[in-house]
Amino acid sequence: MSSIWEETARLPKFPSPDKDLKTDVLVIGGGISGILTAYFLEQKGVDYILVEKGRICSGVTKNTTAKITYQHNLIYNKLLKNNDADLASEYLNANKKAFNMYKKLCANIDCDYEIKNNYVYTLDAPDKIEKEISALNKIGYKAEFKNTLKLPFDIAGAICFPEQAQFHPLKFLSEISKNLNIYENTFIKEMIGNTAVADNIKIKADKVIVTTHFPFINKHGAYYLKLYQDRSHVIALENAQDVDGMYIDENTNGLSFRNYKDLLLIGGGAHRTGKDGCNWEKLRKFANLKYPNAKEVCHWATQDCMSLDSMPYIGHYSKRTLDLYTASGFNKWGMTGSMLAADILCDMVCGEKNEYSDVFSPSRSILHPQLLINGFEAAVNLMTFSKKRCPHLGCALKWNSDEHTWDCPCHGSRFEENGKLINNPANGDLKI
Repeated sequence: MSSIWEETARLPKFPSPDKDLKTDVLVIGGGISGILTAYFLEQKGVDYILVEKGRICSGVTKNTTAKITYQHNLIYNKLLKNNDADLASEYLNANKKAFNMYKKLCANIDCDYEIKNNYVYTLDAPDKIEKEISALNKIGYKAEFKNTLKLPFDIAGAICFPEQAQFHPLKFLSEISKNLNIYENTFIKEMIGNTAVADNIKIKADKVIVTTHFPFINKHGAYYLKLYQDRSHVIALENAQDVDGMYIDENTNGLSFRNYKDLLLIGGGAHRTGKDGCNWEKLRKFANLKYPNAKEVCHWATQDCMSLDSMPYIGHYSKRTLDLYTASGFNKWGMTGSMLAADILCDMVCGEKNEYSDVFSPSRSILHPQLLINGFEAAVNLMTFSKKRCPHLGCALKWNSDEHTWDCPCHGSRFEENGKLINNPANGDLKI
């Protein structure tokens, strides 16, 4: 099980440290957020080190669908309804900025960057589309309503954001990472003050940025309550259809579509990590029905951190940790979220003001309905009898028969059948 990106890119290799190190800024986590942050620190001439527990881009980054867009499902009506027009407008402008930063960088990189329209469609709830368009109009963005799409089924309506983009994420990251100060195979197990502790070495830093997908330090920030993880699945088909755009169903149980060269990528099967889901079954049934002559060439799954209010957490790890920072909770929109995080975090550690740092502060209110759901899930799984328990906070693990893994329903840690750690926030293997 590997993504089309893994099959079609070669990443540079980096050494492991053989002695203790010291740096001004330490970035922990070598996915797209960490690499972009290190790239901007490099541009500013900052003394930094990036460490990754395995190989760079070996976690969630390699499994994205790689859509670069500021149309994040039906986010703007939700923000407008729950807050005010200023917040919705700032969210739009922040992600527009991230989009334009990609556009500038990709202009000089061979990464299959393509301009494509992005669509959010509905099968049965046109009122949701109308409300989103109304919300966008209120914050000054003129979205387009569509009655039909280049998809093999009828829709009840869709919103089009024109001139968005898609690319090959690993080709992009291979190019921008090759001259960065990176150490691989350096698994940070804990932080003691501003010292990062791995198995054989320690790294002392003035400032530390945690970009490990799910923040792994439990004693600050309460991310075990503010985040949960959601899995979704992708199949890549040849001899299918050129849909000429990027598409996602507003219903969380729906499907997403985009092309990569002559392949059609179909995504869906979303479910909370550790819960039962249809995984690839739904996607394959759809493909057999609509594209009977197509052939599946690869399939993969990804995992997303979901925040309480559908907005990322970017900034100080907590109010009390002025030299510790993080970025997480991209809610399935990790491309613009990662670029936005890199921009904000780089400014913050350099003592520069970023106009969007307050908007995405991890210390904003946690009073949202999702908090109760997260707390309930944790309580139930802590009280569930099981010999297999997550080393993160002790929740009962569930066996994932489709992927042959042990998955945590509380916080999304995942382990291979033999106990080897796949996804954090657990910071060690499962003892079998």
